[in-house]
Amino acid sequence: MKFRTVIAATRVAPAFSMAGPINVHDSEAETATKNFEAAIPNIPGKSLIAVEVDYAPGAASVPHTHAKSAFIYAYVISGAIESKVNDGETRIYLAGESWSEPPGAIHSISRNASKTEPAKLLAIFVLDTNHNPLTTSIK
Repeated sequence: MKFRTVIAATRVAPAFSMAGPINVHDSEAETATKNFEAAIPNIPGKSLIAVEVDYAPGAASVPHTHAKSAFIYAYVISGAIESKVNDGETRIYLAGESWSEPPGAIHSISRNASKTEPAKLLAIFVLDTNHNPLTTSIK
């Protein structure tokens, strides 16, 4: 499964927008869907993007980084997600738990902790408007 450029953020519209699944990988085991995108009106030059990531049982992302300006809040909607950011501990987050990623972070582990049940997380990005790409694999 390749993580080339996960989500190429387009111009951020000043209003709410909805989108279908974003082609993220060469596999159907993981999908990302951008479900909200807006400029932050009281913080000129900044935008907020929300992305749902669905992991099939046993699915994983390759190590990756996000836009250099992106501060990320990740919230597990269902299932269990194993995650490691920068030099932090590898941890399994259950539904209702969350973590954050500072700008420039390396997300070396992001995967469904279960081999039998699906998992879903919501990633909220606060970043410079028009900062592309949103996510890039580490080679």
